[in-house]
Amino acid sequence: LQWETLAREFVEYEQVAPFLIPEEQQRRLLDFLPLFLKTWEQSAGVVVFPNIQLLASEVSKLLTKEIKRNLNGKSAEEARLALEKLLQWKGEAKDGHLLLKSVYLLSQTDSRTMWNIIGSGLPAALIQCLYLFFTVPLKKTSDDEETSEADTQTQEMLVKIMLNMYREEQGVEELLAADKLQSLIIATASLWDRCSHLWKVPTGCILRTISKAQTKNSIVCLQAVDCIKIAIQNLFKLADTLPACDVCEAASIVLCFVKDSYPISSALLTEFENNDGYQLLLKILLRCEGLQESKGEPYLDEILDMLTCLTTCGKTELKVSGNIVHPQLPHFDFERTRSSGMTVKNLHPFQVLQSIFQKSNDQHLCRRILAAIGTIWAWDTVNFFLLEWTLQPINQFTDIIHFKPHSVQVQFFRLVESIVLDLNYVPHEILRKVQYLIKENTVPFCTLTALQCLLSMTKKDLLFSDIFRDSGLLGLLLALLRKQAKILRKSAGTDLPGLEEGTEKKLNAVMLKMVAALTVGSVRNTVVLKDYGMVPYIKIFLDDECYRSATLSILEQLSVISYEEYMSIIIGALCSSTQGELHLKLDLLKSLLRILESPKSHSAFRTCSGFNGLLSLLSDMEGALQDPPSGLWTAVGQNYILELVFYTLQGITAALHLDPVNSNFFQRNGLFEKMAEDLMSLGCFWTQGKWQIDMSIEKTRTFAEFLDAAFCSSEPFPMWLKNCIWILNFLDQMVKGTLHLDSYLQERKPEMEESSEGDHEGSQAQDQLSDVFKRPGNKLPATAYRLWGNSDEKWAMGDCAIVHPGAVCVMVRLLPRLYKEGHSQLSQEIQCAVADHIQSLVKSEKSRQVMCGSGLLSTIITSCQDAFYNESHPLHLPLTRVFEKLASQAIEPDVLR
Repeated sequence: LQWETLAREFVEYEQVAPFLIPEEQQRRLLDFLPLFLKTWEQSAGVVVFPNIQLLASEVSKLLTKEIKRNLNGKSAEEARLALEKLLQWKGEAKDGHLLLKSVYLLSQTDSRTMWNIIGSGLPAALIQCLYLFFTVPLKKTSDDEETSEADTQTQEMLVKIMLNMYREEQGVEELLAADKLQSLIIATASLWDRCSHLWKVPTGCILRTISKAQTKNSIVCLQAVDCIKIAIQNLFKLADTLPACDVCEAASIVLCFVKDSYPISSALLTEFENNDGYQLLLKILLRCEGLQESKGEPYLDEILDMLTCLTTCGKTELKVSGNIVHPQLPHFDFERTRSSGMTVKNLHPFQVLQSIFQKSNDQHLCRRILAAIGTIWAWDTVNFFLLEWTLQPINQFTDIIHFKPHSVQVQFFRLVESIVLDLNYVPHEILRKVQYLIKENTVPFCTLTALQCLLSMTKKDLLFSDIFRDSGLLGLLLALLRKQAKILRKSAGTDLPGLEEGTEKKLNAVMLKMVAALTVGSVRNTVVLKDYGMVPYIKIFLDDECYRSATLSILEQLSVISYEEYMSIIIGALCSSTQGELHLKLDLLKSLLRILESPKSHSAFRTCSGFNGLLSLLSDMEGALQDPPSGLWTAVGQNYILELVFYTLQGITAALHLDPVNSNFFQRNGLFEKMAEDLMSLGCFWTQGKWQIDMSIEKTRTFAEFLDAAFCSSEPFPMWLKNCIWILNFLDQMVKGTLHLDSYLQERKPEMEESSEGDHEGSQAQDQLSDVFKRPGNKLPATAYRLWGNSDEKWAMGDCAIVHPGAVCVMVRLLPRLYKEGHSQLSQEIQCAVADHIQSLVKSEKSRQVMCGSGLLSTIITSCQDAFYNESHPLHLPLTRVFEKLASQAIEPDVLR
């Protein structure tokens, strides 16, 4: 209803306006505006006014007229005061403020309304106002907060109106009538230290908006008065006196007009270049060294961004020809490198960037320039070649990179790395310089970062194994590692000052990783390493966990040309390791398992006393699983002990797998019996003579159910029994020949999550599991995870084939040792479960045939004599059944007799 009322009043005004004198016409319009503004505020900006374009035109014309009236015939200071008085609001709204607020609201409606405002002459009037506000700072005579707030509101409305008008090309064309745009640009370059502080940022924002909407006419007007030339001259003067952040802010405004005008005309860029514009920017940017973050940084970044963009501003494509040095990566083809149009056509702005990097050590400046180079490369692959075959920036930067801050070094070598990883190009000359940098080792951190860069490249393609061997890098690294190995050998058992966690130690680690990467898949490089006599020196790095992974990788490559030498080193290191070096033993065992995947390594393992070496590990762990632990083992978690037992048994299984010679050797030399004795000595099995039995025990659980109950339920189980079950589980997998398989080394997390989400028992099982086999960086043996899940599926033993019958004998030997004082009922229950499980192993005829010659009957009689001959003993029946099944095959006639 209010809008309808206003619409009728405005129609009446339109009808009578032609017959009124100008003063009365103006008064009628000014009387209408308060009602219009009030209705606007009450309608939350929803305008229903059919004649809004005409209203905008009338109000804008009146505001333009009032501004011109207050400017005519006055000096700059007087005009500035008059404008402030006209537009300011204090107490009741004045006519000028009513007009300003009305235009402000109308400028935010639609484009047609904005075109009416622009056509009123207001753009030219407001650029004059902006010039006065910027160049003539007023001295406040009062600290009245209300006045200050009014000034702020007035400024915000003026700025918003100008931004809305000047983002349109029509608005830029209209403001040219005032002949003040060029004056304002020159003023920013000459009066920055004497202008109105409150109008600096708004003026810069408005000029940047005008710059983006430049037209041919506006460019001609600026060129006609040498605007860019004069601005550069003034900025050269300011560059020596003003703070760097202020000069950057002023220069960025001028540079905006140069960059934004280029798609229309190259005139301003030519004027900029002919008047030492690039030298000005170089001077300004070099002054920005040490500029505090956030102070002037946005304008510094803006200048660098515009310089980067100017590299593509040129009329003709650069024509360069370079000599592609071979070898190159298979996917690289320079002839097929396509241009996207964003190619470098102007080398002058890039030379500024290059000069700044060469002359400055400022972290922010250098990093921004490297980022700019990366951006130019990303625009078009050709740009790397255009720049490197003309100005050679990366080539030259390599010579000075060690003088730069660490963060700059890191970013630089990532950029070098991207040449190979992203552009698929091998920059041989650059790599030669990087290699020289490594050889000189002037700054260890720089050497480290450079080597990490080359390491990433080496992992990309085997070609680099040949490149870095032929260039001498492999020989250089081997010589450096030989030197470091000698130092480590002399200082064995002592701490090297400054090396423990410093750059030098990291450098040693990366050198080892680099040698490992160069030998992977390259027999020739491995032969070079061996011919250099490096094997004895490489071994020295095994003792330090920081170097171990790469060292083992190198030794594993050595196995390709000599399994015997590899086995000799690993088995020797295992046997010479101390009880406390559990991590070393585990890492060695895991490496051994990787090599034992090859059947060709089994013979070398046997001839290098591999079986005896692994069994000696079990012997060294005597008493390790006692509950409570004692001696040295007090400080070692039992989870580590079990993990070591697991990988030891896994190594033995891997060496026996599908190898009749090794299996015969192990059986013939009584090593299964030795294994049983070593497992008994761990401390979790009963070794203190006979124990009391309860003839009335009723076994109610199978072995599979017992396992689930031990680990997946809330029923408390003593630690000794859990440890025994782990070991029996390992042996069971060994019996079936599956303990060594890769599939059992992978974590089955989804399977665990399914079992833990649905019930409370699963979560408890996961908590209990975390107490066993917990080691940062190591995967839990997946055999352990097999304890969770479907018991029938995981533990259905009836049809399982026996691969290693000797392991069944080990389980029988351990059977009477499943006992603990104070847990007689539980002890005998698990014994019965294991006995039944052993019975199920020999259930099939095939399994019984496999057991021929295993000595299982002898083992039953000697190890379980009390139970075997005592009919009332709970174990008598399952053991007798095992005996009968095996006897039916007419094996071991001596035992039967």
